Amino acid sequence: MTIIRFPTESRPANGNNWNINTIVSELRTLRDQSLMARQRVGKPTKLPSRKALVRIVESLSTALFPNRLGSRELAADGVDYFVGHTLDVTLDDLVEEILCELHFVSGQTEAPATDQRQKAVSIVREFASRLPSIRALLESDIQAAFEGDPAARSSDEILACYPGVTAVMHHRMAHTLYSLGAPLVARIIAEIAHSTTGIDIHPGAQIQGSFFIDHGTGVVIGETAIIGQRVRLYQAVTLGAKRFAVDDNGMLVKGNARHPIVEDDVVIYAGATILGRITIGKGSVIGGNVWVTRSVPPGSNITQAKTRNDEHDGGSGI
Repeated sequence: MTIIRFPTESRPANGNNWNINTIVSELRTLRDQSLMARQRVGKPTKLPSRKALVRIVESLSTALFPNRLGSRELAADGVDYFVGHTLDVTLDDLVEEILCELHFVSGQTEAPATDQRQKAVSIVREFASRLPSIRALLESDIQAAFEGDPAARSSDEILACYPGVTAVMHHRMAHTLYSLGAPLVARIIAEIAHSTTGIDIHPGAQIQGSFFIDHGTGVVIGETAIIGQRVRLYQAVTLGAKRFAVDDNGMLVKGNARHPIVEDDVVIYAGATILGRITIGKGSVIGGNVWVTRSVPPGSNITQAKTRNDEHDGGSGI
């Protein structure tokens, strides 16, 4: 193993004096204060690696869709071997990231305990067993996109090009990990999708099959949102919270159900904002740029007020 040693004193380069030693000392003081405030005195534990999780999600995606997202050189008789090998390596890598989360949450600074590793392996084993169900859900999402967008020419195009499908693929995996006890790893996976697509789906959100986000940029779906079957959203839709409850100390209460329930077969057009624990009834259509803070019954059609264009002659008024 190569050990990199840094000099104890920084020297100015090219005659420039950056006052590095003073800055390093001040930053160290701030780090120590932050660790004390978070009760993490001593050697801080490390967070799961975002870079590693990018690779893990990409590998899982190719294992789920090897013929569409895998290598072009992949032969038909080698697909099963490719999927098996990819999963074997990737699931081992996922164990290490979840172990890092468990280690971080526990606050330990030494090597992870055996029971933590066993828990990480148990989470990943259950996650792996659900991959076929995740694949089936994603097939329904891709089909919904194909049926819902007249510009779509094939399901392959949708899988390769549509940001909504990319975001939902990340969400299907992240939500499973979130429900199995790895919320930090799940949140990082969700933020990877957010950075890539502009679509922000909290991994706690419950989303059923045949879900389609068209265009997608600016969509926000909160942690406790519940979305039924065959729901379609357009860009800049927000399923958010109306207000945040606080406790006696003025701190936000965590975990309350505060986001909308969207029932089956709902369409929500671009720019709509739906806030609070309200229900959008089955088969409703929510028009663009509307603001909804109360439940609407099934079959509703909510739009902005129409502009009147009446002609008044002969002195008539409104």
